[in-house]
Amino acid sequence: MRRSWPYPSRYEGFGFPILEAFAANVPVLTSNRSSMPEIAGNAASLVDPDDPSRSRRGSDELLGDDDLRNVLRAAGTARVASFTWERCARQTVDVIHRAARGDPSDGPGPV
Repeated sequence: MRRSWPYPSRYEGFGFPILEAFAANVPVLTSNRSSMPEIAGNAASLVDPDDPSRSRRGSDELLGDDDLRNVLRAAGTARVASFTWERCARQTVDVIHRAARGDPSDGPGPV
């Protein structure tokens, strides 16, 4: 059984692997780059993927600290619950409507 999910990639279009780990009740260590911090929120340990020593320390902390893993598991479970297909569809329709009106706003806002 996997005890943690190290995922310190440099780029991720959305972050589905992070959400999948949250849904599986697995604590996550991921990159502080691209979409990962936005998707992970406060429910994962974030590291610089270009700093192998920091990634290793982060992984060691996660594997060696039962309390941290439990906190991240609970936070991940709560975080993933906010990512629904219904919410995705509503936000997509909202963006399309704004674009059709010529509204210059960036989008639906933070996740």
